Amino acid sequence: MTKQEFWKIINDAVVKSSNVDSIKNKQIIEQLSTYSADEIIEFEKVFRQLIIEANDFKVMAANKIIDGWVGDDPYLYFRCWLIGQGEKVFNETLKNPDYLAEVVDKNIDASFEDLMYVSTIAFQQSTGKEEEDDSFPRGVAIDAGLDYDFAAPPTTGIDWTNEQLPTLYPKLWAKCN
Repeated sequence: MTKQEFWKIINDAVVKSSNVDSIKNKQIIEQLSTYSADEIIEFEKVFRQLIIEANDFKVMAANKIIDGWVGDDPYLYFRCWLIGQGEKVFNETLKNPDYLAEVVDKNIDASFEDLMYVSTIAFQQSTGKEEEDDSFPRGVAIDAGLDYDFAAPPTTGIDWTNEQLPTLYPKLWAKCN
């Protein structure tokens, strides 16, 4: 599965679900489970590459502005949410997180933890395997060096202070504060 195919699955789910995460999650699993086991593993690999690519202090700053705080798990779930918004939102945000002012409102739940499990569920449905082992997408991706958790590469970019946030991303700050 290519990155382009990955984004097609995500973008289609965004449209079909009216961007409602619970419906979007079901749409992704439904579509992904029609693929071969190897393609589902590749989907997981692309997903993990994007999680790692988004691990940047500027994305973390956007998370802080939107949620009011940042922690390890919430920051991971925020990056899942960012991917779950579709290719355009993801790419525009990586260029300039102030773009998110066009996407969010003050009370948004910018967290999409369930996206972390779609490959496993689709793999189970596609293969009939129930017990997760090293042949599952997560294990194969981690063995390929795509760990976004314990062995994750360091956060890229330039760190910031809380005092800098209003001027770093003024549109986003105005929208969320």
